[in-house]
Amino acid sequence: MKFDFQSFKAFCFRFKWWLAAALVLIAGAAAVSVSSWWYFHRPVSFAGGAAVVDVVVPEGASGRVIARLAQEAGMELDDGMLFAALRVDGNAPAIHAGRYRFRQGMTLAEIVDRFTSGAVESFNLRIPDGATLRQVRRTVEAAADLVVTTAQMSDDELRQALGVTETSLEGLFAPETYNFRSGTSDMDVYRTLYRTQMTFVNDAWQTRDPEMTELKSPYEVLILASIIEKETSRPQDRLLVSSVFHNRLRRGMMLQTDPTIIYGLGEAFDGNLTRNDLRRPGPYNTYLNKGLPPTPIAMPSKASIAAAVHPARTKYLYFVARGDGTTEFSTHLTAHNRAVYKYQKNPRRRAQPAAQK
Repeated sequence: MKFDFQSFKAFCFRFKWWLAAALVLIAGAAAVSVSSWWYFHRPVSFAGGAAVVDVVVPEGASGRVIARLAQEAGMELDDGMLFAALRVDGNAPAIHAGRYRFRQGMTLAEIVDRFTSGAVESFNLRIPDGATLRQVRRTVEAAADLVVTTAQMSDDELRQALGVTETSLEGLFAPETYNFRSGTSDMDVYRTLYRTQMTFVNDAWQTRDPEMTELKSPYEVLILASIIEKETSRPQDRLLVSSVFHNRLRRGMMLQTDPTIIYGLGEAFDGNLTRNDLRRPGPYNTYLNKGLPPTPIAMPSKASIAAAVHPARTKYLYFVARGDGTTEFSTHLTAHNRAVYKYQKNPRRRAQPAAQK
């Protein structure tokens, strides 16, 4: 076969350009790869040099929406790039709703990882001892990190939605400090509060004093515990106050406790309890009705629930606040009336500034 030098020369010429083109493509791909790596691993700037940026992801948000929210929150990055990164990861549709916190110096790769791993912030929710149902609902609805779905429900609608068989939600939510993930539903919060309180009261009922016969059910324990909660300012007085109410119930005496009257007045109470209030008929008037009121009057603490089933063994039938946070207990009405005059009706004492109870 005769060697064709001209054809070989032409082939070498074409090969040189193919090789040059290939090298350009390889170099370009490498440059894109390096550029992409740099973009994903360089620190993302925050608007105004902020130390942190919070992004609140609503339920069911798409990757594109999340990318836009991140940019609006102050991340100085291309939202299209973040959207693409979330799509490449493949977990964008499953991103957990809630508040995500990002700190200065984080890279795009770290931001994507935080979103896709569902690393939402947690927060504490405090329900104060002795809070009423109205106050608990306001606290829950005001929690910025919760998804509120029950604000338009009445108390009874909420009770039914929770599957609670008691006639009222009052007293059924444990006053504690809780930790929840951002984005938690308020219904889940109420369920947690309810389960916690039921655990407290059922455990207390199982360990009740065997000689304690005045309370017939765990629900009655909650009712008395809520009154104890409202009548005490010092933990050491709980068992003594409980003994007064048990002694009165045992004798068939009326409880005559002001907090039940105040609860019955509701928002009509202006801070001043009058004689007319004490004479006004109603299911919560323990000056006119014997026995316990129909429902709890507040959310009793675990300590007050324990006091309701383990009263101190005393003969006390009366008590009055001394005005300094302590309580005077009496076994006879004569001694009680003297204490009332001394600590509440004495004009000279009233002229002195009293400590808050």
